[in-house]
Amino acid sequence: MNHSHGWRLENSYSGLSESFFTRINPTPVSEPKLLLFNADLAKSLGIDLPIDDKKMLAQLFSGNTLPEDVNPIAQAYAGHQFGHFSILGDGRAHLIG
Repeated sequence: MNHSHGWRLENSYSGLSESFFTRINPTPVSEPKLLLFNADLAKSLGIDLPIDDKKMLAQLFSGNTLPEDVNPIAQAYAGHQFGHFSILGDGRAHLIG
């Protein structure tokens, strides 16, 4: 199930060489729960979400459901760390937009 709710997501990283990321959808999680939602921020960003539907919001923000036309990726990170060159993740599970 996809939702757009006025999201205008851009993913400039997905325009880079594919050696920098992997195109992959988030792994579904069981029973996600919404702890906090900033309705004022969402409104200022032009994101129209049903703020009373906490179950739907939890599904959306956990990655179990995705907004329409998204291109989720996981990014690669490489750099000198711990005294030598290493290739790691960049600290986030997925970049949706």
